Amino acid sequence: MDKALFLDRDGVINRKAPQGEYVTRWEDFHFLPGAWEGIKQLNRAGFQIIVVTNQRCVAKKLITEMELENLHRKMTDELAKVGATIDAIYYCPHELEPPCACRKPAPGMLFQAARLRNLDLSSSWMIGDSDADIQTGRNAGCRTVRVSSENQQARGNESDTSTDCTADVLAASLLEAVPPILGLRTLEKEL
Repeated sequence: MDKALFLDRDGVINRKAPQGEYVTRWEDFHFLPGAWEGIKQLNRAGFQIIVVTNQRCVAKKLITEMELENLHRKMTDELAKVGATIDAIYYCPHELEPPCACRKPAPGMLFQAARLRNLDLSSSWMIGDSDADIQTGRNAGCRTVRVSSENQQARGNESDTSTDCTADVLAASLLEAVPPILGLRTLEKEL
C-alpha cells in the first residue's frame, strides 16, 4: 500500500478569498509562498499528493463543475512546470445541508482516494488550515498538520467545526511542514 499526503487547497496551496467569497477564476488563484517547493519535496519523498477540498461555490452556482475542473487543471499544469506533481484532486461540491459523506470534516474524500489508489491511511497525512481539515484527517486515521493561512485571521474560522482540534504538527506553511513530516517518518522507520 502507498502513503499519501492529503492537502486542503485554499489556505494551503493558494491564498484564500476574503470571507464570504470564493476562488472561482484563475485570475484570483494565487499560490502561497513555498507551496510548489513543499509539494516537490514531498513528491521526492514518495508521497502521493492528493488535494481534498470543499467547494461549496459549486452548490451556490458561482462556478460550474467543469469550470472548477479547468481551474484545477491550470493549477496542476502550473505546478508541473516547476516539477511539483498533484496525483489526484477530490472535491465536495455540496451545500452545508443536508450533510454528505464527502464534505470535510467527514472523511469520505480520503476514504474514496484510499480505495481507488490503494493507500494506507495510517501512513498518510492530512494538511489543512482549519479544524475541519484536522478533524477530517483524524476521522480517516491519518496524522495531521495544521498550517496557518496568511489571511486566516482576517477570514475568521468559518469552516471550523470544533475549538479543541489539535494537529500532530503545527507549521507556518506547507513548505515548513515538510521537515517535521519527513523527520517523524524517519523516526518511525528507526523504531
